[in-house]
Amino acid sequence: MASSKTVETSADVAAFINCVADESQRADAATLCEIMTRASGKHPKMWGPSIIGFGSYHYRYESGREGDSLKIGFSPRKGQIVLYGMGITDADAITMARLGKYKTGKACLYVKQLSDVDTGVLEALCRAALSRDVPNC
Repeated sequence: MASSKTVETSADVAAFINCVADESQRADAATLCEIMTRASGKHPKMWGPSIIGFGSYHYRYESGREGDSLKIGFSPRKGQIVLYGMGITDADAITMARLGKYKTGKACLYVKQLSDVDTGVLEALCRAALSRDVPNC
């Protein structure tokens, strides 16, 4: 059985952020660290080579596969920021309407830059995601 590539590492989060090439995205990553630290009460940890995560949980599928994953997190990708573990539900519809410009995936949000969204609303979404049982993409 294949193991997950997205595992918690001991890599330095600040060093990773400092290596983000785009200055605006680097600043957004630092701000997201602050937002997610406040929302989770956890210090950021690197997960794999490029995801910054906050909190963790253990999962076990019916197939027997199991492992650990981050509760919420993000990765500054080329041209966008991917927010993991957001698991948007119907109950979040009113909050999402106030968020700003974004796209969604299964349980992820895609934001071009933080200035496109209301960071207070984003923090509330992080808190809501942390309260759910099934985070992550």
